Amino acid sequence: MAQTPTSSSDSPDGLKPLNIRFYGVDYIFRLSKKSITSRYRKPGQVGTIVETDEVLERDGQADTANEYDVVIIGGGTAGCVLASRLSERADIRVLLLEVGKSSTEVLASRAPAGYMTLMRGPCDHKLETAPQVNCFDRKIYWPRGKFLGGCSGMNAAICHHGSPSDYDEWAVNTDPGAEDWKYENFKKYVLQSEIFTPHSSAPVTKASEGKEHAGVQIGYSGHYSNAAAKWHAACEALGIPMKENINASGDKLVTYIDPKGRRSTTESGYLTREVLLRPNLTVVVGAKVTKIVFDDDKNQPRAVGVDFRKESSGPVYRVCARKEVILSAGAIHTPQILMLSGVGPAEQLALHGITLIHHLPGVGSSLRDHPWVVLRFRAKKNESLSSYLEPELKHDLKRVFGILQWFLRHNGPLTTNVPEAAAFVRATDPVLFAALRDSIMPEDSTSGPDSPDLELIISPGCVKNLGGEKIPTGGVFGLGVALLRPTSVGTIKLRSSNPTDPPIIDPNYFNTQHDLDVLVRGLRIMLEIVKTEPFASVIVHTDTHPDLDHGLDKLSDDELKDIIRRRVETVFHPVGTAKMAPLNAGGVVDPYLRVHGIPNLRIVDASIMPTIISGHTVTPVIAIAEKAADMIRGCIVKT
Repeated sequence: MAQTPTSSSDSPDGLKPLNIRFYGVDYIFRLSKKSITSRYRKPGQVGTIVETDEVLERDGQADTANEYDVVIIGGGTAGCVLASRLSERADIRVLLLEVGKSSTEVLASRAPAGYMTLMRGPCDHKLETAPQVNCFDRKIYWPRGKFLGGCSGMNAAICHHGSPSDYDEWAVNTDPGAEDWKYENFKKYVLQSEIFTPHSSAPVTKASEGKEHAGVQIGYSGHYSNAAAKWHAACEALGIPMKENINASGDKLVTYIDPKGRRSTTESGYLTREVLLRPNLTVVVGAKVTKIVFDDDKNQPRAVGVDFRKESSGPVYRVCARKEVILSAGAIHTPQILMLSGVGPAEQLALHGITLIHHLPGVGSSLRDHPWVVLRFRAKKNESLSSYLEPELKHDLKRVFGILQWFLRHNGPLTTNVPEAAAFVRATDPVLFAALRDSIMPEDSTSGPDSPDLELIISPGCVKNLGGEKIPTGGVFGLGVALLRPTSVGTIKLRSSNPTDPPIIDPNYFNTQHDLDVLVRGLRIMLEIVKTEPFASVIVHTDTHPDLDHGLDKLSDDELKDIIRRRVETVFHPVGTAKMAPLNAGGVVDPYLRVHGIPNLRIVDASIMPTIISGHTVTPVIAIAEKAADMIRGCIVKT
């Protein structure tokens, strides 16, 4: 019979009273819980989000006769989009399986700044890499959202399209027939997913043409600090111009925040009340997929169903897929599920005693991620938000006021997405890096002459190891430098044949000298910004605290490389582990996102990216799902 789900956390809703905390959040959030969750009807009614046993258990007996036209594995960033768009066709019966719960039950995810409290909690897969040989054997924490909406509900909420040449590169590097992935053809899916709200404080007012009935809300964060504005001005003073395009270099960031100061995710944007009322859509939470089921045809396997259980225990349920199975579990779990199902490198499967269904050597290879390093600088009084993270009583009162401000007025510090401004630059820019003209120029790894390979970010607050370690008390800024076009390539491999064991994640950080050289240049330009007015005026340059980075500009390149290796973190943008490419080039899917050799199994998430884009990955993942939904709707014949 059905069991009541239990939480592994000692604090509700993933709110962690550790290094990062918003005291009083849970109480005040719960005041609004009834109104927020009222759009979901009770289990058993049409269009609801239901628990695993409630949808597939009848009188204590597992019902294996459930058939759907399409079964979607993973209700993350892409999965919610697919479920919404595919179920627009009333004759397509859709099942969406998600291992986590609804993010409407994770109320800290509604405040844009609240995502930091979710890390290492029950709504995070809490992954870590294998020891990184080029980073002093450090295991690096990788957060991944574990609820509907996935990482769109647990990230910095930055809406960034990337460079047009990034997508043109996809078309060049994939199979013939991939012309539709060129930016000119692909951008319509980016735009149709967005509902843009302009703001009087922003220089750009052109709105994206989002569909009214479904899409993510984008706009400008309600909180934009004085420090971010001064940092932005310092960038311009150094020759990093602001462009008119909302996704261009040096602009105030466009964010996934709605006009009421709430985070917009693919769950809130696509699984609306109206969508959930569709009789042909079922959304199941708490469903841990164990494998994809194939028929017995050895010549060309066909996906015919999916096995799953409630979280990590209990009976195994099977649902049947009449038309297609779509894998949207993300760049880490998608290759894991493929291999657990018998699809992947034959030697990997044999190692763990898994029956081979289809040898596909590219599964789990070509992993790329955006690594970054965060520098910490002392802020002058009242210029930083980092006091909101400190435990003293005086800061408790400040936090409570900020929560009330967000709850009642939809603004204030909780509407910050944390990284409030960014600049995108090229490490080979001869003007910007004129002072380094005598140093070795890194090889250009960008997709085109207008594409960046570095992102510079300011956060008015600061964390260390994504909140896992303490930072100095008092006001501190976090200044991040991210490598956008790494040449180091890693892998995802099975740890065991047990679906509950996380895979072995090896991003292989800094396997190439190129990646270190480019990041050193990024640190150099960030250190110049720190000394440039007007941003220099909000920093206490004389602070000598050992955990701060004043005086870093006096270090040699080799010393900076040592710091990079010791402090590198993830921007959590893994891609490429089931890439779209020809089979002989390590590809896993074709331009129609069909797995090579298994035509009714598709992959729709960041794992299909042939190369990593020079920006944040949520926007292209949403657009990939929009495009995939169009392709799938067009090929499913009405019955």
